Amino acid sequence: MTKTSAPASLIQTLGVEIAVPLGVYYGLHSLGASDFTALALSGVFPLARTLYQFAKNRTINGLALVVLVTNVVGMLLTFVSGDARMMIAKDSIGSGITGVVILISAFTAQPIMTKAMRPFLTHGKADHEAAWELLSGTREFDSIVRRASYVWGIGFVLESTARVIGAFTLPISTMVWLSTVLFVASFAVIMVVAGAGAKKAGAMIAEAAKAEVRPLVAA
Repeated sequence: MTKTSAPASLIQTLGVEIAVPLGVYYGLHSLGASDFTALALSGVFPLARTLYQFAKNRTINGLALVVLVTNVVGMLLTFVSGDARMMIAKDSIGSGITGVVILISAFTAQPIMTKAMRPFLTHGKADHEAAWELLSGTREFDSIVRRASYVWGIGFVLESTARVIGAFTLPISTMVWLSTVLFVASFAVIMVVAGAGAKKAGAMIAEAAKAEVRPLVAA
């Protein structure tokens, strides 16, 4: 059985996280449910799925933990306030908090996005994984990888700001889908920009992997 590639897994996750909540919201709304009820129930699946992944894998990823805590706190605040706009805004605020955490981590020894980027740059290949370990800790490589955290952090903060403003100024029925569009569009732009910056790191990994293989071939 072949493992799902990192990009394919990411696309699948985004599809589930976005398509299912939207379908639930508009389905319930068409049946006469209030905005708050439809939004509350549409957020149950992503939250349950996240908790299931934690229970199944029994591993805690820094970024995933931030998202989980933000979702839980956001859901609690929303139910307490009973405000449908808060329900929309809590996801936006969550991505903003995530962006701030990513930015803070960029100034530490272990930026959060470094671990997230590794599967995309090594493609799960043993020689590329070994090359990553070899390059990790060098100034040039670490600097290139660290920049990705700046891009993701700043990107999430900016898209969060735009979505929060929309959540409290635009009609709820409009913002339900527009918030998703803004997130997906922002995510795509951030991924392209961060990916372009990470190309050099990928090239360094490929070159280091070849350098490790050459002596073995010569022998």
